[in-house]
Amino acid sequence: MKTQSTQPPVSNPVAPPILRVQGLCKRFHPGFPPVVQEVSFEVGQGEIFALLGPSGCGKTTTLRLVAGFEQADSGQIWLDGQEISQRPPEERGIGFVFQDYALFPHLSVFENVAFGLRHLRGKARQERVLEVLGLVGLTVFKDRKPGELSGGQQQRVALARAIAPGPKLVLLDEPFSSLDAALRQSTRDEVRSLLKQSGIGAILVTHDQEEALSVADRLAVMRAGQLEQTGTPEEVYHHPRTPFVAQFLGRTNLIPGEARGLEADTPLGRIVLAEEAQGAVLLSLRPEGLSLAAPLGHLGLSGKQLEGTVLAREFKGHDMTYRIQLGTRELTVQESPESPFHPGDRVRVLVHAKAVVVGRGR
Repeated sequence: MKTQSTQPPVSNPVAPPILRVQGLCKRFHPGFPPVVQEVSFEVGQGEIFALLGPSGCGKTTTLRLVAGFEQADSGQIWLDGQEISQRPPEERGIGFVFQDYALFPHLSVFENVAFGLRHLRGKARQERVLEVLGLVGLTVFKDRKPGELSGGQQQRVALARAIAPGPKLVLLDEPFSSLDAALRQSTRDEVRSLLKQSGIGAILVTHDQEEALSVADRLAVMRAGQLEQTGTPEEVYHHPRTPFVAQFLGRTNLIPGEARGLEADTPLGRIVLAEEAQGAVLLSLRPEGLSLAAPLGHLGLSGKQLEGTVLAREFKGHDMTYRIQLGTRELTVQESPESPFHPGDRVRVLVHAKAVVVGRGR
């Protein structure tokens, strides 16, 4: 594979990205669709960037292309201003944390971390291992074998081993998937804190929406080998550009409407839009942007009121999630945990949030 030697223009020459990926493509078999197609993104110094998407969308392949474990059919990768697309993995200056951690079971924690420090000898090597173990809070466990540690502690050993050589970037492939729910939350908080302390940029691959939203500074939603939308968690969650992004990044209600400027007529009545539009549109309304109320008991100005029926409710402690049948449409509504409605109750659905346009035309 041949690549061009000219780096694309830097958008911010004062603080250029630590990683720049442009036009990556990868096809494993001739005649089959590419698993990665024209993927481009940047990662800033010290930034945590998440690749989020369903299984088989190409996110792990993209990570392996950046690491050098796979070779792209086309496209380029720059790390700290240097084109690295043709370099072997060991020469890229990139750390990798595997999904199963890939720790050596016969080596101690100290020896696992020291494994990647072959360029250091004697006291310098020992000091670096202890420095990194101190960073991840595992100094007291330095003589233990991986099998004597909890899943969260093994994860931190894997991270310590990845950052010990001083890489410019760390790649994490579904690093929390093997942990139970209680440990997953605390471990990802610790890992985020450790990455921020180290100042090393990172790419996190995950299919877990909550994980991407809570850990990443920016994220990219991936589908069928392509990036559908990139932005901060808040931007992508509140302003999805496509129905797929809206549905994948949390629950949503997709409502058809006829837009006239900043309003649209919909099955829920006339609602406010987040941006101007004209004509037929498909709108996204998050469940927390809706609420329930008891029927008015009398007709509104239109001569009727839109009532629905509670189909089911899910109590989650911090909120109550309802499924509501409204005509031929089923809606999801998130209410407070004290909400009094039960299956079979008649309710009104009220809209409090601005709807986001995720599709246009019939």
